[in-house]
Amino acid sequence: MRRLRIGVLFGGRSTEHEVSILSAQSIIAAMDPDRFEPVPLYIDKAGRWLVGGSLKRLVGDDAARKYVYLPPDPTQRSLVAANDRSTQELPSPARGGGQGGGLLPLDAVFPVFHGLNGEDGTVQGVLELANIPYVGAGVLGSALGLDKIFMKRAFAAAGLPIVDYLPITRRQYEQDPDAFIALVEERIGYPCFTKFANSGSSVGTTKAHHRAELLEGLRLASSFDRKLIVERAIDARELEVSVLGNDQPQASVVGEVVPAHEFYDYEAKYLDEGSRLLIPAPIAQDAAETVRSMAIQAFLAVDAAGMARVDFFVERRSDRIIVNELNTIPGFTRISMYPKLWEASGLSYPRLIERLVDLAIERFNDKQRSQTAIDSRLLEPETEQ
Repeated sequence: MRRLRIGVLFGGRSTEHEVSILSAQSIIAAMDPDRFEPVPLYIDKAGRWLVGGSLKRLVGDDAARKYVYLPPDPTQRSLVAANDRSTQELPSPARGGGQGGGLLPLDAVFPVFHGLNGEDGTVQGVLELANIPYVGAGVLGSALGLDKIFMKRAFAAAGLPIVDYLPITRRQYEQDPDAFIALVEERIGYPCFTKFANSGSSVGTTKAHHRAELLEGLRLASSFDRKLIVERAIDARELEVSVLGNDQPQASVVGEVVPAHEFYDYEAKYLDEGSRLLIPAPIAQDAAETVRSMAIQAFLAVDAAGMARVDFFVERRSDRIIVNELNTIPGFTRISMYPKLWEASGLSYPRLIERLVDLAIERFNDKQRSQTAIDSRLLEPETEQ
């Protein structure tokens, strides 16, 4: 049986660039060599798409790298690899890619981005134009899954409980910061969290216990994005569920994060060994089933596909279950929560990767059933009467 060529897209112009590299390395190493031929596709911090042997080390001789372009002919289901980055015009597939590069045919792409310019629907749009199957949510689901403001609106519209929050743009805040601070203190109170809307891995997230910390948190968040959000901080346990599937998704067992710090920030997630992951979470069976059901509802509410990790709060004083957020491309190293939850549910890391590729192709084939053209005489020349 022919091996499938799977482009593994990683890196990107994002504050989570390094996390993406770690996830991609784990995925490539775990791919079944009898079924898959992984093709590393790296987007550097300047936004250049690179492919070549040097990417195995992510450093090395630039001459060994090839620059990748989107072909003008989506029927090719490929990207164009060109040796000359100065090429201004997209190479023609009919000319073999131009600049000595040639086509880079792919059966599917596995995007492994975290954060902006990759997890937000931008790369998914490129792959839609290239007509290539890809793992994970589409353009809409990816955009909703990264923008915390619209994500919360989608959850609320689906009847899911969420934490109280206030959104604001950077420009609105800068025009009248005192008014917004007063509004936060009136409606949200302390402690509270400040974030930028299109964030992940808790980058740029701070906890404010008083006005000075709130001001500093908003200053930091506004350095990353034009859209800001302030959320009420609640005393709660943090639960996570992995979801897998397309239109009929399934939920994993429930896990619990026990952070070593006051909240599960970037350092706690990736650098601090003091945080603990409890799988399965020590909660009642009926509560676990409720959380799993709500995870699937959240997945469908944002039109996710393939995979997502859904995070929850369980308020300590009331046991109320609240949806926190959804991550359409969760961390994917072997020790990340998403694959660990599926492993505890009976699905191994290599088999999970296979299943995600299968789901990508399944979704692509289903999309091909949709009619994209109609018979029309609009452009036919008018006949003389």
